[in-house]
Amino acid sequence: MKSPLSQIVALVKKDLVLEWRQRHALFGILLYVFSTMFVINLMVKEPEDKIWNAMFWVVQLFVCVNAVAKSFLQESRGRLLYFYSLVHPRYFITAKLIYNVLLMTVFSVVTLVCCILFLGNPLMHGLYFLGVVLLGGISLSLLFTMLAAIAAQASQNAALMAIMGFPLIMPILMLLSNIAQSAFAPVVQPGLAGMFLLLAGMDVLVIALALILFPFLWKE
Repeated sequence: MKSPLSQIVALVKKDLVLEWRQRHALFGILLYVFSTMFVINLMVKEPEDKIWNAMFWVVQLFVCVNAVAKSFLQESRGRLLYFYSLVHPRYFITAKLIYNVLLMTVFSVVTLVCCILFLGNPLMHGLYFLGVVLLGGISLSLLFTMLAAIAAQASQNAALMAIMGFPLIMPILMLLSNIAQSAFAPVVQPGLAGMFLLLAGMDVLVIALALILFPFLWKE
């Protein structure tokens, strides 16, 4: 009997192998990022700080939806039944959370680089913004992983994930946008520590809900 850690690592490796085998979807998302930034550049050249910030997070949102949605929706019923007989559901959802966090970390960096290349660099605190981008990618991936797990049980309906995600993602996007705004200003805005704690609290809540609810969804 393998240990929980070894089972989780094996599941993460499985997702990495599947992602590489279906890399056309991965390159499709990269093409979406490049083409979106290029079109924005043609339309507005170098936007103001607030517009730059808003556009970045909107692109991040759509990248996350496209990247994370397929993590569950690409799993067939037969494959899920096979995993059901092998691993505990909490190990399975933990592996999905870790994999999607790694995936969104890479896409977040790519999106930031494209944004700077095509829209200019208005950042006054680049490392701070990079940290916020990575934290934002983690938050978005955690939430959409949980939503994708729910949608996968509803006849693998991707539209359901988008519908459920809209009211849940708005507070996180607004919070990330406000936190990131300090990267464009010479002084630190008040209440920044509280916003970071709120974001961390949301992440912990999403992880807890995923670990609690997924075993019940798995049985269905």
